[in-house]
Amino acid sequence: MLPSIQDRIAADIGAQPRQVIAAIELLDGGASVPFISRYRKEVTGGLDDTQLRNLEERLGYLRELEERRSAVLASIAEQGKLTPALQAEIDNADTKQRLEDLYLPYKQKRRTKAQIAREAGIAPLAEALLATPTLPPEAEAEKYLNVEAGFADAKAVLDGARQILLEQFAENATLIGELREYLDAHGIVVSNVAKDKEADAEAARFRDYFDYREKLADIPSHRALALFRGRNEEVLRVRLALDSDPEDGSRALEPNPCERRIMHAAGIRDQGRAADKWLVDTARLAWHAKLGLSLELDLMGKLRERAELEATRVFARNLKDLLLAAPAGARTTMGLDPGIRTGVKVAVVDATGKLLATSTIYPHEPRRDWDGALHTLATLIRQHGVQLIAIGNGTASRETDKLAAEAIALSAAPGVSKIVVSEAGASVYSASELAAKEFPDLDVSLRGAVSIARRLQDPLAELVKIEPKAIGVGQYQHDLNQTKLARSLDAVVEDCVNAVGVDVNTASAALLARISGLNATLAQNIVAHRDENGAFASRAALKKVPRLGEKTFEQCAGFLRITGGSNPLDASSVHPEAYPVVERMLADVQKKARDLIGDTATLKQLDPRKYTDERFGLPTVQDILRELEKPGRDPRPEFKTAVFREGVEELKDLTPGMLLEGVVTNVTNFGAFVDIGVHQDGLVHVSAMSTRFIKDPAEVVKAGDIVKVKVVEVDIPRKRIALTMRLADEVAKGAKPDGAARRNERPQGRPAQAPRQAPVANSAFAAAFAKAKKN
Repeated sequence: MLPSIQDRIAADIGAQPRQVIAAIELLDGGASVPFISRYRKEVTGGLDDTQLRNLEERLGYLRELEERRSAVLASIAEQGKLTPALQAEIDNADTKQRLEDLYLPYKQKRRTKAQIAREAGIAPLAEALLATPTLPPEAEAEKYLNVEAGFADAKAVLDGARQILLEQFAENATLIGELREYLDAHGIVVSNVAKDKEADAEAARFRDYFDYREKLADIPSHRALALFRGRNEEVLRVRLALDSDPEDGSRALEPNPCERRIMHAAGIRDQGRAADKWLVDTARLAWHAKLGLSLELDLMGKLRERAELEATRVFARNLKDLLLAAPAGARTTMGLDPGIRTGVKVAVVDATGKLLATSTIYPHEPRRDWDGALHTLATLIRQHGVQLIAIGNGTASRETDKLAAEAIALSAAPGVSKIVVSEAGASVYSASELAAKEFPDLDVSLRGAVSIARRLQDPLAELVKIEPKAIGVGQYQHDLNQTKLARSLDAVVEDCVNAVGVDVNTASAALLARISGLNATLAQNIVAHRDENGAFASRAALKKVPRLGEKTFEQCAGFLRITGGSNPLDASSVHPEAYPVVERMLADVQKKARDLIGDTATLKQLDPRKYTDERFGLPTVQDILRELEKPGRDPRPEFKTAVFREGVEELKDLTPGMLLEGVVTNVTNFGAFVDIGVHQDGLVHVSAMSTRFIKDPAEVVKAGDIVKVKVVEVDIPRKRIALTMRLADEVAKGAKPDGAARRNERPQGRPAQAPRQAPVANSAFAAAFAKAKKN
């Protein structure tokens, strides 16, 4: 008998069954993952958000499995074919695939050739030949002629008997499992270019796969997705072969290992008896016409599923790094959305993100009003006390960067900094319903400049307004299961927002909607109540918001901050339900909350065990003490920027051996893409990231990291840049880092460096793959 659901999940996530049971009860009760991981540590035994997300996903799968198991048992029982042995096998099926294999013979299906043969009374012949191979097939077949049913001669009868055996072999669950396991271990994915695509310029993107073979079990996600894209675009012919098959695709004279397994399962042996050849041919046909084809579809489907899962994981990891990037903070910021003919859009926002001024300038072709643009920018800088200038990485970004530098000098304003930031998704936001509500009278193009300015101030607060997929930090994102991708990315956004927390009196509805327990309607209700009644003075005041009940308050209160309110604890991550614990501490030290907060010396003298009780255990009390020591601390890193090298602005400016500083824009399984300010990301192959062996590039870098790189090779026609982080290595002109040019290491279907329109510099958010806005 299979272990219980909780036992299976516990084994999967490395926890105890009691922890899983507690977490399931909380999830079923409507609690969110961020709330459980932060405020119910005693209940779950300290399960973290990653374990809880895995638990949630696995729970959904196993519950679907149990639901399907019940339906299968009911269907077979209704047919009167459910035996104790079959029920035991079904009860022990631990995957959906195994369950479907067992159900296959009992599925309602359209009338098959095997059914027609059975109805014509040919089944006994198939059984007889299989059981007694000494019988002569043709002579025996003469006994089963049935002209009315379409079996007028021995050939037709034998074909009917063969169809019966083919179906019997194809519905043998044990045999299917064995063949699947063998093919999974010994399968070879073979890819060739379609004959009419060999000279196609577009097909050249897939040239690494024109004559390609790799073990099914070894194919990494990016190569698998490249193969599937090439097949979908009808450039590649992709098939699954055995490692024992001839490479030219012909059929071997002797039975292959899978055909021999079918023969063994059916008791077929080629001993020269009368029916042996007919039976061997039947077994071989079963493989090529039935089992081989269905298992190829199955395993290629599993390869896609595995590749999509890994690609989704990479996307989610990069998105998390992007969202948790260091914010520049509450400073008056100017956003510049570069353009040539349409002009450079300008927006100035105050320290809270409120729009102060907009303009459009035309420093580039065709107007070339450089002086007028300088005067406008310098005036805005002085007039509004601009402290930061955020320059979008679109077309003409480097030219606009120069313009900003001159404008800063002309304004003579002290301490103004300029930073190039990713504008990925800005156009999506500009045309969104949310942007239209926020700026109903503002031109769409100017809304993009506002977004660019705000994402420098606080990337998390601004990027939550954009659909995560539009930020574009993944591989082959449009080839993935969009429902699963959206679910995974939404979970990342939820976890990031709740990890940081939000100021309920300044947060947008889009940001509030990501808080534990809240949704779009409740978030809008909070904003409406705030607009009508003024700022919330306390967390308790949130209960006055329409439709925000006790359960919702429990889920969201700890993640909502109120700065300068009536209770200083409301500005911390201490949950209101735990305020009595703090009050006991205050009574012991004879201090007010405002005085105890930040008083490290006093807090360190408190014994957390003294304040535990039936409801609040040691983990919660320790969390409270840490929070009181540094209330409202932001888990995001310190804001830093990269400095692009002057005079290096285009591919042609690069030479092998050049040392540069750049920002990691995307991390994949085979390396990391780095923006070095030339409108094109360079690739640091995983083998060129460190002098030690690196299996996963994420061990070394993450999106937003500022890194030092050396140029290894520049391929201008293909817009590819090979970089290395092994700065001590000697780099000869035209050389490549170890493995950097290894065949098939770059995913096809998109260039090795996603085409970008401009550089990116800033902390993590600063750069999502620039092609994102085109994706």
